[in-house]
Amino acid sequence: MLKLLIAPFRWLIRVVLAIVILFEEWGWEPLQRAMAAIGRLPVFRQLEAAVRRLPPYLALVVFFLPGLLLLPIKVAAVWLMGVGRPGLGLAVIVLAKVLGTAVVARIFALTHPALMTLPWFARLYARWTVWKDGLLAWVRASVAWRTARAIKLRIKRALRRGVRSA
Repeated sequence: MLKLLIAPFRWLIRVVLAIVILFEEWGWEPLQRAMAAIGRLPVFRQLEAAVRRLPPYLALVVFFLPGLLLLPIKVAAVWLMGVGRPGLGLAVIVLAKVLGTAVVARIFALTHPALMTLPWFARLYARWTVWKDGLLAWVRASVAWRTARAIKLRIKRALRRGVRSA
């Protein structure tokens, strides 16, 4: 009986996590490339070189720092929603999420070699990757995903035909 009550919550949690991970997957590479382009500017080039040379535990601190720095911004966004500015609060959260993902993606690319020298981090990262890949496979196998993908492909083809005929 308890399993029947818990099952919908497990499904809901899985869907919510899948949405978050899909957002991260969608944004991770393009945002990381954008940040890498910014990192080629002379002022940032030296900073990135310094981050690449960090020892493992300091690299870990630098990797988690953006998340901690964004916490007050997210709290302020919730406060904005609470005082009757839901649009502004949501905009702040979305902006913080996009910028946070960009910064974390770049910092992870820079610190990844150092972080992987920590045996416990390498094990956790491997487990995370397997779990995330399984979750994404579950999402991609869903009817909703396949239907949305088919619609997207039809729209793309129609747009291409429209561009060629114009």
